[in-house]
Formats: sequence, structure tokens, C-alpha cells
Amino acid sequence: MTAALISLDVQAPVAWLRLERPRALNALNRPLAAELEATLTEVAGLADVAVLIVAGRGRAFCAGNDIAEMADLDAAEAQAHAERLARILDTFARLPQVTLAAIDGHALGGGLMLALAQDLRIASDRARFGFPEVSLGFNPGYGIARVLDVLGGATARDLLLTGRTIHASEALRLGVVNRVVAAATLEASATAWAREIARAPREALAATKEIVAALRDGERGDEPARFGALLRVGAPARERLQTFLERKGRGRQLKSERLD
Repeated sequence: MTAALISLDVQAPVAWLRLERPRALNALNRPLAAELEATLTEVAGLADVAVLIVAGRGRAFCAGNDIAEMADLDAAEAQAHAERLARILDTFARLPQVTLAAIDGHALGGGLMLALAQDLRIASDRARFGFPEVSLGFNPGYGIARVLDVLGGATARDLLLTGRTIHASEALRLGVVNRVVAAATLEASATAWAREIARAPREALAATKEIVAALRDGERGDEPARFGALLRVGAPARERLQTFLERKGRGRQLKSERLD
């Protein structure tokens, strides 16, 4: 039997999605892309999962597109593969779950595109990042608009046009990642952060993520309509508001008793 190239470990309200090509540094090839598509369809249907953590098995998050496979593709095949990967990365934005990249080792080229496709990013202090495509003689095949969106024009151009590799500390300063932790604590730190996020009602997380995705695509976010719907129709919002008001009322009562 062929070994799985993607694994999904669900421990609600958090799930871990891992790339399982450690000997190839989790490089993106066509079989892995097919499994990733199927797994994301499964994840979208997990109603008890609020946060998805994306990681790579072994000593790299993802080294980018599989160079060995790319060398055998003709122009049409290369374009089709790039378009497929672009659709896969766009799928992460449409998931109802918040997505969090947990990055250890290298995240290069398509691997960095994969990391930037997630809502949030946490990295180990030994992580490395870069877009080496220009040094190899071609442009990134997908995702440049997202790089500009996440990093801004100056930083994006720096990384895209120089092909240089940056360390985790610089990645944090430039906004490539949100947090950097010791390598030994990466999994525990990512899980703790994910569980902290998952304390919020899933409906609120999904609505906020949908608004961000819509605005990024140049569409209306419809924040007022979504706000009104969740406030008046969403059970979690009503319950939490009632709890807040009751707690505030008890606090006022205790304060009055102390003054008496």
C-alpha cells in the first residue's frame, strides 16, 4: 500500500493536518496535492473543529514545489499544476475553521505560500523562510497577490525579487509570522494557541474569517449584516451576552453590599 501523504489528527476543537513527505522535505507534488484536496473537503465538514493547525512532518514545514517532478513537466502541465495549487491555497481561506501554520525548519517557495495561506503563523526559532524561485530562473507560479496582501509591498518585493532566505527572528519582525517559540515547544505552543482561539464561538470565528476573505477579494464584507444576524439569531452570542450581564449585575450587587 502507498503511504499517505497527508494525515489528519482530530482532537476537537482542534485538528492537525500534516504533510507526510519528510524524506522529500514535504515538497508539493501532484499526488500530495490530490490528497490535500480531499483532506480539505473532509475538514470543511468537521463541525466540532474550530481551529486547523497545518504542519509538516520531519525537519521541514515544506520545501516548496517538488523540483524533481517539475523537471519532467511540460509548459501546459506546469501551468495546470500551479493553477491547482493556487486553488488549494484559496480553499484554506474558505474553510469555516481558523487555520494556523506551525512552521519548523524550512518554508520555501510554495511552502512559504502555503504558510501565508493560513490565517495565523507560529514558527520555531530554527525556521527559515524565502522565495528562491528567481534564483532558479522562474517566478512563483501562484500566490503573489497573497504575499502582497499579508506582507505589504516593500517586504513582499524584497523577498520575491532577492530570493534570499530569512531566519525566524527576521520573519517575526517583518510580519511573516505572528509568533516565534523554541523548537522543542512548537507543537505544545501551537496547540495552546489554537485552543485559546477555539474558546470563541465557532460561528463568530467563521463569520469574521468570511468577512476578511471577501474584503481581500474586493467584495463587500457585509459586517453590519453579519453582526446583526449573530447578535440576534446566534445562540452562542445571546448566551454569552446574558452571562456577561448577569456577571456585571452580580458585581454591582456585591459592590453595593460592601458600601452598605
